[in-house]
Amino acid sequence: MKNQTMVKKFDRQSKTYDKRRGNDPTDKYRARIIPEAEGKVLEVGIGAGGNFPYYEADIELTGVDFSPKMINTAQEAASAYPFEATLYEADIAELDFDENSFDTIVSTLSFCAYEHPDDVLANFAKWCRPEGTILMMEHGESTNRLLAGALNIVDPVSMKVLGCHQNRNISEIVRHSDLKVVKEERHLAGCLYMLWVKP
Repeated sequence: MKNQTMVKKFDRQSKTYDKRRGNDPTDKYRARIIPEAEGKVLEVGIGAGGNFPYYEADIELTGVDFSPKMINTAQEAASAYPFEATLYEADIAELDFDENSFDTIVSTLSFCAYEHPDDVLANFAKWCRPEGTILMMEHGESTNRLLAGALNIVDPVSMKVLGCHQNRNISEIVRHSDLKVVKEERHLAGCLYMLWVKP
C-alpha cells in the first residue's frame, strides 16, 4: 500500500524536478552511466525524467514512480525523446514483473526513499536477466567525517520534509544483497555512489 504522505511530498517536488532535467549538478554523472542502459530497461523512481537526455535512442523504457505528478511530468517530457517509453504510477513494493524481464534496471537518487531497500534489491535480482546490468547512481553517507556527521543531524528533518534519507550507506546495502558489485565509484565527498551491478 502506498504511503500517501510520501506521495504528497514527492508530488510537491515535481515542478522542481522538471526544471532540473538537463540542468542538475548530477548531470555529468548521469551522462557517464545512463548511456550504458540497453535493450528492455526498467527505471524505478523515474521522477520527472531526469535521465531522459542520456538514454540511447534504441532502448525500450518502462518507467515507474509512485507520485502521480512525477509520472505526469515525465510522460509529457518523454514525447521529446526518441526512445519508446511506457510510464505508469506504481509503488515499487507492489510491482510484480516476471523473472528475467529486463536487460537493464536503472535506479538514480531513489534509494533514499525506500522503506525496505533490501526488498527492492531482491526484486532487482529477480527482474534483471542473468546477463543484464543494474545501474545505480544514489546519494547517501559521505566519506568525509564532518559531512557525514552533518548528514546524520539533518536526516530526520530531511525525511520529514522531503521523504528522503541523507545518510544511508548505499554500498553496504548493495553488498549485503544477493547482487554482485562489478564497479563502484564515489563522488562529491563520497555522497554520490555510482554502482554497476550484476544479478
